[in-house]
Amino acid sequence: MSSSEDPRLAASLCGIVLRNPVLAASGTFAYGVEFERLVDLEALGGFVVKGLSREPMEGNPPPRLWEAAGGMLNSVGLQNVGVRAFVREKLPRLAKLRTAVFANVFGYTPEDYAEVVRVLEGEAGLAGYELNVSCPNTKHGGIFFSADPVLLSEVVAGVKQVARRPVVVKLSPNVAQIEPLARAAEQSGADALSLVNTFVALAVDARTRRPRIGAGFGGLSGPAIKPIALRLVYQAARAVRIPVVGLGGIATGEDAAEFLVAGASAVQVGTATFWDPAAPLRVARELGAFLASQSIENVGELIGTLHF
Repeated sequence: MSSSEDPRLAASLCGIVLRNPVLAASGTFAYGVEFERLVDLEALGGFVVKGLSREPMEGNPPPRLWEAAGGMLNSVGLQNVGVRAFVREKLPRLAKLRTAVFANVFGYTPEDYAEVVRVLEGEAGLAGYELNVSCPNTKHGGIFFSADPVLLSEVVAGVKQVARRPVVVKLSPNVAQIEPLARAAEQSGADALSLVNTFVALAVDARTRRPRIGAGFGGLSGPAIKPIALRLVYQAARAVRIPVVGLGGIATGEDAAEFLVAGASAVQVGTATFWDPAAPLRVARELGAFLASQSIENVGELIGTLHF
């Protein structure tokens, strides 16, 4: 039985019906359309397109990726075509899909986020938005939205004023405590949270005495971060009443099950798609097999069942 036909995997997120609770993560699945020949997009639980900004961005200098032990560093620099080109060139094809498509949105002022969402609100084909708040607020001296509850609340509230679709806020793990940020997002109107984004990291070439990544620091993802991501998902899910989407090192169905047990209502697969573009579909199939092995009738029975 394929994951798209397995009734045990039927799920929902913010009222959005999902074939299964496994989505492809932003930044790892391009705009979706590039994977049409590799993956049955309509069998996915959903996917999140790469981040969209008001204007096109060229991104960071190469090299942008470095394979680390147990994971990967990346510093693509949020390269994207800009929201208006996305609407013209990508969205018409995505609108024909029978799967949940989320637009990842970022900016450097609260007005940037709101403007990108305003442009998207006039178009069909999207199920919701995911806000990448791991960006510096240029209006406030470069403080990251993801590190300050007040700034986070400002950007979320601004988006909620223009968004009719659900808004998922993607939180950064690069904070002392996740709970205040989770609560700030919820109180300012977020419909769900997703976490974690990548960990700030550094890879060094001892021979050249230079970083392995062109921009210097990069974001660490992959299996190495999974135990920390699980802890943060558990803490965030206990701090809020809205749904949580878990991600960070998920490469198997049992990985996905662990995040659901920790409190996630759905999961995203990211780094694993770099070596297996169909990883989200495989993870969903494996999750279905796990449910069968545990005599679990519906994936929702797993959610938040962790006990110490």
